[in-house]
Amino acid sequence: MTQTQTVAPNRGPDERIICALDVPTVAEAAALVARVQDAVGFYKIGLQLFAAGGMDLARDLKAEGRKVFLDWKLHDIGATVEKAAANLADAGCDLLTVHARPQVMAAAARGVAGSGLKVLGVTVLTSLTAEDLAADDHSLSPADLVERRVRQALDAGVDGVVSSPHEAGRVREIAVAAGRPDFLIVTPGVRPTGAALDDQARAATPEAALQAGATHLVIGRPITAAPDPRAAALAVAESIALI
Repeated sequence: MTQTQTVAPNRGPDERIICALDVPTVAEAAALVARVQDAVGFYKIGLQLFAAGGMDLARDLKAEGRKVFLDWKLHDIGATVEKAAANLADAGCDLLTVHARPQVMAAAARGVAGSGLKVLGVTVLTSLTAEDLAADDHSLSPADLVERRVRQALDAGVDGVVSSPHEAGRVREIAVAAGRPDFLIVTPGVRPTGAALDDQARAATPEAALQAGATHLVIGRPITAAPDPRAAALAVAESIALI
């Protein structure tokens, strides 16, 4: 029996897996979705696609019954972020990122109030190291800066954060202690065993990320650059099926 056959045909896709459509055009993204087929039900649209008709793609994916993560990392004055978030909430998408600054997060939370769109604060990019933060005049380590921003996210009333798998366990501890067991922890920098790290400085396997406390895994190239993206996605789903 092949690996793709081990997944029960009547089982829906594991929505903890978010496939990152980090490609230049909507046409390429749509082609990837067609290749992945039923193996993934949740897709990330980032800034690259945002500049190439990303909202049209988002609406198409929603019309097909899929979930959509708008990873646009909004960062502006509060009034602008609030209005932008309100407009995006009307599109029926599921997740939206903003920079984890207190004013920005609070404004986004007001903008999506009453909708199904959940706001995530981006803590520290998974491509950054302690040396990168020091060069940007941050005295805190990546872990300490994430912890500070998680507490600010909880105070701002957003639904979760984006952090590397390395900080997911501590984020979960802080959220549970604050009475927020439902707090979302979305982790990029997820690489199946044997996959290239690419530009991720703080990566982990899907199993390790979930065991640490992540609620969702953002996976791009290990799925989208695979010879068979559907098989690659199903392999990830199989690896975390019992977690």
